Amino acid sequence: MLLKNSVFSGAVAIIIASILWGTTGTAASFTPDVSPLATGAFAMGIGGVLLTLTSLKALRQDKSRLLGQPKMLITGGLAVAIYPLAFYSAMKLSGVAIGTVISIASAPFFTVLLERLISKKTISIKWLVSFLFGGLGIVFLTLGKQIEPALNPSGGFHYWGIALGLIAGLTYATYSWAARQMIEQGSSSNSAMASMFALAAIILLPSLPFTGDNLFSSATNISVALYMAIIPMFLGYLCFGYGLRHIQASTATLITLLEPAVATLFAIAIVGEKFHAIGWMGMLFIAICLMLQVVKLPATKGISVSVCG
Repeated sequence: MLLKNSVFSGAVAIIIASILWGTTGTAASFTPDVSPLATGAFAMGIGGVLLTLTSLKALRQDKSRLLGQPKMLITGGLAVAIYPLAFYSAMKLSGVAIGTVISIASAPFFTVLLERLISKKTISIKWLVSFLFGGLGIVFLTLGKQIEPALNPSGGFHYWGIALGLIAGLTYATYSWAARQMIEQGSSSNSAMASMFALAAIILLPSLPFTGDNLFSSATNISVALYMAIIPMFLGYLCFGYGLRHIQASTATLITLLEPAVATLFAIAIVGEKFHAIGWMGMLFIAICLMLQVVKLPATKGISVSVCG
């Protein structure tokens, strides 16, 4: 039985966003001569500008609410700015699949910590079970990755990529949580996302003169840059913001565990990355995690379950 319409539509919106985001690593692999810092700055910066321009009415309506939460707005904006720099650098050092897996897989854990420790929200049994399947799926995906010796001659670059992936996961969790807090205080999803992305754009775009070598040096590089800014960033975050209007940030980031699976499929089919059989088992576990979030489980007598998940 599916969840009630508003929650289900929110989950579907997050799934669509995850699929769009899952294409970014493969798209970035077509521009090896472009710095990951430039890729992240342009994609998130221009995406932020587009979100702002299409949300001007909502921003005007929610101006007092947004400015009434300056710490939340600044924290979210800084997290948005840091996330793409860490995320694309992680993929550059550890490969498309592993960089995506670590970045996205760690986000639900960080998000639930924020919701539990700061927002004082409870953790549902369903969330814990979903996270168990999703976490095991991510572990199996990681174990299934064949690390290329040319990329990782000593292991150092690979582990630096993992460290940056964890930073990406933390910042992704932070701005997802911040957006949800602003929505709960009465701001629309459009204004919440646009305000944080506008602040991030102010930080990111001025860095392009220093990091943007080759960003527009070929038709391929231009096409990838525009695709990343318009499709995964702009449209993807419109869907993500809509989803956050209806479901908790911890549930949203849990659903986005679909993104590494999508990224892995693209990495195998297009980039040519190799995976062992255990990696496919990881995808199955991630699919179970996803199904647990979009299907309503029957109530069990004698067990108290919170409504957080």
